[in-house]
Amino acid sequence: MVVIGGGVMGASIAANLAERGAGTIVLVERDVPGCGSTSKAAGGVRCQFSDEVNIALSVRSLEILRTFEADYGVDIDLVSNGYLFLLDSPESVAVFAANVALQQRMGLDSRMLTVAEVAELAPFVDTTGLLAGAFNPGDGHCTPESVVAGYIAAARARGVTVRKSCEVTGFATRGAAGKRTITAVETSLGPITCSQVVCAAGAWSGLIGEMAGVDLPVTPLRREIMVSEPVGFDTSTMPFTIDFATSYYVHPEGPGLLFGCPDIEDRWGFDERRDPEWLFRLSELIDQRTPDLADVEVKRGWAGLYEMTPDHNALIGQALELDGFTYACGFSGHGFLMGPAVGEVVADMMTGRTPFVDVSPLSKDRFAATGLRKELNIV
Repeated sequence: MVVIGGGVMGASIAANLAERGAGTIVLVERDVPGCGSTSKAAGGVRCQFSDEVNIALSVRSLEILRTFEADYGVDIDLVSNGYLFLLDSPESVAVFAANVALQQRMGLDSRMLTVAEVAELAPFVDTTGLLAGAFNPGDGHCTPESVVAGYIAAARARGVTVRKSCEVTGFATRGAAGKRTITAVETSLGPITCSQVVCAAGAWSGLIGEMAGVDLPVTPLRREIMVSEPVGFDTSTMPFTIDFATSYYVHPEGPGLLFGCPDIEDRWGFDERRDPEWLFRLSELIDQRTPDLADVEVKRGWAGLYEMTPDHNALIGQALELDGFTYACGFSGHGFLMGPAVGEVVADMMTGRTPFVDVSPLSKDRFAATGLRKELNIV
């Protein structure tokens, strides 16, 4: 069995497969584990979604992350200060009110906030133009690289072979079109004989699918992040704060702050170079919504890739056109969060167990059968 991709998704899947006694498992990573989009994520972990399956996956992931240090021996710097969405239109307020009602029915402590409550919770926010907020106190953020390290260590301890600098170059199959079966994964270090493959290659999953003759509609979208120098005020209770209309966000990062926002125009493709113009866009948004944070000093920054699908929902399932090909990709900005839960789900699917949540609605075949399954709460 081969797991393709050494980010949080692949590492979690490999560790969970091994824990279930799934046999010989090889994880292949074209560079080193955790070096792709996982290492460039903002680290946010939240349950505030508009889709029941996404909420269930998020709830389970947060349960795993809260006991991760005890279970895996790695401190992931989990901060649970909550997620605060800032809402400035009647349409967004109505959508989030419906989302919060769904989350509450599923047992979460999500709530809508008045503008006065937003100001009290986040005094650094300029509430001009805001109509409401949405908040869940159990959400937060942690360190993505540490989560990957914990899963990789657990996978190796359970007998998984981790091959670094091992790029997938193709697949060997047998059978005619429509009835093909995997027999090996071709890599830069040689072929790996197998009958089961998991594609967990994040933004590169569409390319892996092409090699295998499996259509995975995943497109990379550039996103950039900046971390500030230490700030001179207390951030210990500061929530992960998102201006929903602009997708500008900020949260504490050690003694400093982490900031992010989209480019002025979306940049699709595999270009991860930093753009000097992006800082000007970020500065505009800081001045507009959190002017008290405008004087922070830039320490470092980076660009990474979201793995977008047409409806901003993940692809989880087993390919009908190629027996033995399982996929878990296309998480559209929330893959790090869902990795722990999806690892359990995929491992259960592949070992004949019933997952804790039915993810069949996330099959890639939905696009031909029922159309888009739109996730409304993506930033």
